Amino acid sequence: MADDLHALEDWVTPLLSQLTSPKRRALARKIGLALRRKQAQRIASQRNPDGTAYEPRKTTNARLQKGTIRRTMFEKLRAARHLRVEAEDDGVAVGFFGRTARIARVHHEGLRDLVQPGGPSYKYPARGLLAMNDEERELVKDMLLQHLAP
Repeated sequence: MADDLHALEDWVTPLLSQLTSPKRRALARKIGLALRRKQAQRIASQRNPDGTAYEPRKTTNARLQKGTIRRTMFEKLRAARHLRVEAEDDGVAVGFFGRTARIARVHHEGLRDLVQPGGPSYKYPARGLLAMNDEERELVKDMLLQHLAP
């Protein structure tokens, strides 16, 4: 996968060097927003980047009671407030930052963490939050070609 991204970068670098700095930044932001939207949709559909379903939440008595915890997994985490886009002249980054990044990393990699401060620890199952799949690589390629076409 990293090789595909390097190949895409090598292919597009000469084309992007012809654009002015503000235009490159605008293009990077546009691509970043589209990628953020796709990532948030995939997280909302509870799918790993390879298309497999997330491992379901552990069922507890609190979850079975009516009127209590009803949110889907990562509902707040996929909001634009937490899933951010940082665009620069030479690239774009879509990801989590700060405390949110730590929480996302625990879930993405399946690490052990405290359930609540001072509470018990739990080994969370790995649920892939951010990664580029073939569909998103094609989206980036199409957006670049569309922008660079005369």
